[in-house]
Amino acid sequence: MPFIPHTDDDVRKMLETIKASSIETLFDEIPAHLRGNTLSGIPDGESEMVVSRLMRERAGADEADLCFIGAGAYEHHIPAAVWELASRGEFLTAYTPYQAEASQGTLQVIYEFQTSIANLTAMDVCNASVYDGASGLAEAVLMAVRANKHSKSRRVLVPKAVHPHYRAALKAIVTMQGIEVVEVEFSKHGGHVELSVLKQFEGDDYTAIVVPQPNFFGVLEEADTLTNWAHAHNILVIACVNPMALAIIAPPGEWGDTGADIVVGEGQPFGIPLSSGGPYVGFLCTKMEFVRQMPGRIIGRTVDLEGKPGFTLTLQAREQHIRRAKATSNICTNQGLAMTAATIYLALLGAEGIERVALASHHNIRELAQATSKLGNIERVFNRPVFHEKVLRLAKPVAAVLEHMAKNGVLGGFDLSADYPELGNALLVCCTETKTPADIARYVAALDQALMEA
Repeated sequence: MPFIPHTDDDVRKMLETIKASSIETLFDEIPAHLRGNTLSGIPDGESEMVVSRLMRERAGADEADLCFIGAGAYEHHIPAAVWELASRGEFLTAYTPYQAEASQGTLQVIYEFQTSIANLTAMDVCNASVYDGASGLAEAVLMAVRANKHSKSRRVLVPKAVHPHYRAALKAIVTMQGIEVVEVEFSKHGGHVELSVLKQFEGDDYTAIVVPQPNFFGVLEEADTLTNWAHAHNILVIACVNPMALAIIAPPGEWGDTGADIVVGEGQPFGIPLSSGGPYVGFLCTKMEFVRQMPGRIIGRTVDLEGKPGFTLTLQAREQHIRRAKATSNICTNQGLAMTAATIYLALLGAEGIERVALASHHNIRELAQATSKLGNIERVFNRPVFHEKVLRLAKPVAAVLEHMAKNGVLGGFDLSADYPELGNALLVCCTETKTPADIARYVAALDQALMEA
């Protein structure tokens, strides 16, 4: 239905009906110190033509640079068909499918998403997506606290090699709920969690451990060893994964002797553009024994009274469906449109296509690392295998180097000095399948010049 703004007369009549003197009195229960002040610094409105031109100019400024940043958001090729289909009105304007008989198309897409991600992760069940990877990690930790009946500590081991933004979101969400996040150091040589470091936690009660694969440095963790250690001490394993990497490395469901217990990650690599940081889409999978503790909703396939196949909302343990106090989550949401794009992307490429993308990305980071090693004053920080990101240590401050590279149209990577000052002038660089030999050569030239000028 069309949007019709309220006139002053409409507002007056509504206030008279509820016997309120003004709109402000409707919020008198909120203390004055908690109310926001009037927004300042907002310019007067412009015409549609002026705003459209401004937005085109801003968008154009983002198109020219060659991007090697990565760090949790990855530039992959998106086939034209992905958003041509996802932008159709049936998907673009679809609402939450509460009425199953009128939402079969949307429900089937979600079901296909769940199936694809469950197959990719080798887990029993996947939910209908969560808000994003970072908040999804917090959801996974809350789920682990509910699911681990052997633990009463509400303490979770989280490696420092987990994305710093994920760790920040995790702490913001769970610490006020009485859950303690205990950080685990990474090896200064390999960039991964060594089993010897975990010895200090043996004998104490911990609910879960987060195992990133690959971790924030692009390094591959010893997932089998970590999983078996955790299960030997009644600790649940939460895998935090880049789904694209799972096309060429062991999936979490096959880690160790019995596999990870919960899997969470960011679906952005599957057909979702960088978009200045979002919206993205998270996913969360688990073993069947923990399915009742899974946040969000699950779409199931069934048959109707006539025996015809159909789809329905099967498990819906979130606050929109049950009492808030009984909900498994109060913040998770099904990112429907991004999930739809990811599903179409996965269907178009298939298992072979995803594997080719992952292999090409891995090949390109090896080529870039080899090319940069020929430059002086550059050191590879870690000696472990990586997927498609690598950490380099420069002889000069990273911020100045990146600034000079940007002037030459190259976004050279992510500066680690703020989050990991102990690594020195460390730069995280990423390559995906979108980078050509000419792109890599351009990167090396821009880096070489920046190191001389910075």
